[in-house]
Amino acid sequence: MLKVRQALETVPSRRAFLGGATVATGAILLGFTLGGPRQARAAGGPDLTGGPAKPNAFVRIAADDTVTVMIKHLDMGQGNTTGLATILADELDADWATVRTAFAPADAALYSNLLMGPVQGTGGSTAIANSWLQLRRAGAAARAMLVAAAAERWKVPAGEITVSKGLVRHAASNRQARFGELAEAAAAQPVPQEPTLKRPDQWTLIGTKVPRLDSAAKTDGSATYSMDIRRPGQVTAVVLHAPRFGGVVATVNSKAARAMPGVLDVVTIPTGVAVIAKDTWSAIKGREVLDVTWDDSGAETRSSDAILAEYRERLKRPGIVASERGDAGGAIGKAAKVLEAEFTFPYLAHASMEPLNATIERAPDGTYDVFAGCQIQTIEQAVVAATLGVTTDKVRLHTQWAGGSFGRRATPSADYFAETAAIVKATGGKAPVHLVWTREDDMAGGYYRPMVVHKLRAGLDAAGAVVGWEHRMIGKSIMIGSPFEAMLVKNGVDSTSIEGASDTPYALPAYRFEVNNAREGVPVLWWRSVGHTHTAHAMEVFIDELAHAAGADPVAYRLAMLKGAPRLSGVLTLAAEKAGWSNRPSGKGHGFGVAAHESFGSYVAMVADVTADEAKLKVNRIVAAVDVGIAVNPDIIRAQVEGAVGFALSSVLRNRITLKDGVVQERNFDTYEPTRMSEMPVVEVHIMPSTTAPTGIGEPGVPVIAPAISNAVFAATGRRLRSLPLDLGGLKGV
Repeated sequence: MLKVRQALETVPSRRAFLGGATVATGAILLGFTLGGPRQARAAGGPDLTGGPAKPNAFVRIAADDTVTVMIKHLDMGQGNTTGLATILADELDADWATVRTAFAPADAALYSNLLMGPVQGTGGSTAIANSWLQLRRAGAAARAMLVAAAAERWKVPAGEITVSKGLVRHAASNRQARFGELAEAAAAQPVPQEPTLKRPDQWTLIGTKVPRLDSAAKTDGSATYSMDIRRPGQVTAVVLHAPRFGGVVATVNSKAARAMPGVLDVVTIPTGVAVIAKDTWSAIKGREVLDVTWDDSGAETRSSDAILAEYRERLKRPGIVASERGDAGGAIGKAAKVLEAEFTFPYLAHASMEPLNATIERAPDGTYDVFAGCQIQTIEQAVVAATLGVTTDKVRLHTQWAGGSFGRRATPSADYFAETAAIVKATGGKAPVHLVWTREDDMAGGYYRPMVVHKLRAGLDAAGAVVGWEHRMIGKSIMIGSPFEAMLVKNGVDSTSIEGASDTPYALPAYRFEVNNAREGVPVLWWRSVGHTHTAHAMEVFIDELAHAAGADPVAYRLAMLKGAPRLSGVLTLAAEKAGWSNRPSGKGHGFGVAAHESFGSYVAMVADVTADEAKLKVNRIVAAVDVGIAVNPDIIRAQVEGAVGFALSSVLRNRITLKDGVVQERNFDTYEPTRMSEMPVVEVHIMPSTTAPTGIGEPGVPVIAPAISNAVFAATGRRLRSLPLDLGGLKGV
């Protein structure tokens, strides 16, 4: 962690990160990070126009008419390459059949995430949101330059020229030219600083179902993932990590490992012992016979049950006040009815289909090439450079397709990048090193969604309205102790721990939210939808309990408290309508449940249809309504919500990471079982029409799944299952 901070301290300021490689110039390039009016800037908010004009950034037009959109984000399967290309291609009036994408190099000066500050990175469902105006302006400017080139060539007014599907036309003289024919001349035109953007009624791609640009390559196997990288002379490394978090190497006997066929070397690095071999299998077999003793004097040695017990004890004491209005305690003391509830959430693994891996190759000139699923390029480049003892301009990042992430590849410490670099350094850079984490490495030695406990207490008046709400939670902060602490932790409160609860949109007259920061040795990280994974569940299940205690319809009860949140109440109303809420079943064993939540600027409501008894729980149908502003690619939005259901359902039904004496017990998909196709419910997704700027959908579909199912189980059985995963043992006797 110190190495990360030191690397980032070489950056002059948060407003001026220095980048690395620039865009190659093998073809005619047109591209811009365009400046202009700041109408997109909210008061004190980020500038989403992209800043001053910078050529050669976002669009490459080749002589063969192909239009390549440079993608500054990582695509982990969520489809943002298609979404980002759609935005630019529409303003450019490109022929979609000619559109391609390429991942941009690490260069925060050109490719900063405008919602994260001067950092190139992907996360928080920000890819579309931060690029919306930037890419529209880039596409519009490139289009204007093509028109200007044509007008100059044909000696006609630019206003008489039209562009459509990659063709530039002058109807009066019956002349036309393809993009590729004009690209070189267009590149010489001045960059317009205030390009005219299309009106929504002029869009031809945005808001329509366009084919995903990555589908064919991912179907026929030609897409290159990080795991597919093969450099000349490449060797493979696997690392034996300490079985307990915080353990360090005491002694190593590598004799047996070195004698294994295919093993080339064994080196000790800060995170463990690395075995380098000709191939992955040989490296794994060599690792199996390593004789290593570990120093666990600074390790986490407790079981997860013991950590949970400590959490419950600490929750008896007040925490840091993160949000407060009115006198919640006083109001509850005078309430006609008081309800209390506890919610526990286990550690969760990200369990991406492609385990962590990266390749680093030393070039003859002493520079380095990194091939990986790069998610926070600015940090990854800085960490690799610091580990290898070079400046960031000596490190080139080549972002590859990533087989999932869900937050795991976005470590503030760039952990597996540092590990790969450490092996390259230890071996003198003699050969390209491909570090591979096995599934077991990834599951048992990575970072986790924090274990969290929530305790809630609320008072109702005689009419069933909430008069006071007290909320206390404990969990390990992701950001405290990380390079992002200064930005995301204020007065001891990590915004990623409390999001979705301390800022609840429900109109609660008296509210107090307290947070306790746990300090155990288990490494934690953002998991798909971060704090919302637990805050939404606690809030939405408890709201449901209050509605039933008040004798009110759960949808109507929520709507009464969401009069100041029209977009959230809008998706709630739509989901209820599409699910047939007014005609929901009332028989034993079959129930509907509802939940609604805002996260990452997007609004999602879901109705779950379940059948349940003490022997089984079956989720039959999920009806979702989403408001993500302008729907750039409606089909991808639906796919992401469907994928969110598949991703999160297993964590609702069974999955958890547990420790025994500090050692993780779940090590592969046999004990941490993903959702099966046979378990998948029918998923219906309804998109709210909108004229507001688009937000994200990669994460917002996750938070509402668990509470909607939990509330449906109550409707079907009359029993509350609050904690996750849902324990059907609580339904015995139903």
